[in-house]
Amino acid sequence: MKAAFALLKKDLASEVRTRYAINSLGMFIVVVVSVILFSIGDEKITDYLTGGLFWVVVFFTSMSGLSRAFVSEEERGTTLTLQLIARPESIYSGKFFFNVALIFSMNLIIALLFSFFFEMFIFKNILLFVCAFIIGNIGVAASSTIIAAIISKAGSKGTLYPVLAFPILLPLILTLIELTKQSMDGNSISESSVELAVLFCYDVVMVASAYLLFDFIWKD
Repeated sequence: MKAAFALLKKDLASEVRTRYAINSLGMFIVVVVSVILFSIGDEKITDYLTGGLFWVVVFFTSMSGLSRAFVSEEERGTTLTLQLIARPESIYSGKFFFNVALIFSMNLIIALLFSFFFEMFIFKNILLFVCAFIIGNIGVAASSTIIAAIISKAGSKGTLYPVLAFPILLPLILTLIELTKQSMDGNSISESSVELAVLFCYDVVMVASAYLLFDFIWKD
């Protein structure tokens, strides 16, 4: 874990210096939320639609910013150095922790913007939404990290990431939309236990499979 946190510290310092992901994600969030607001105008939208739009924005924002976790290493020519000084699982862990920090920050900003601009973005059971938010963000980060490792070895990196991410993240996003609807209705956590279990199992499967397969992806 020491090597993983060292890699996390390196990525955070690099991001603070270049601000590539922060700037691109920030501009994407502002543009998407603005387009939604201008498209809706004075029309009233339902709370369910607002919750669905929230996770749609999260989905496309993650595709625009999380894909460079390993692409940046290929562009800087530091891939071989990482292969020599750190174990594959440490490298994945460092990149995974970085994506978790990035996506939590990004989604908190999106949630605050939705709460400010959309009056129907209200939850009767905020604890259920927070649970779904935390587990869902971990799932998005785990999936995006392993997909980013795959596309870093490909020639057409920009087009390949959405193709791979869509079928993998779609079940997660659909479950999160359903849990958001239930939290808006005021369902208890016990009533939504099935959906929460699906999210938890998704995270476990993605993290476990990523650790098992990353060695082959990273070296080949």
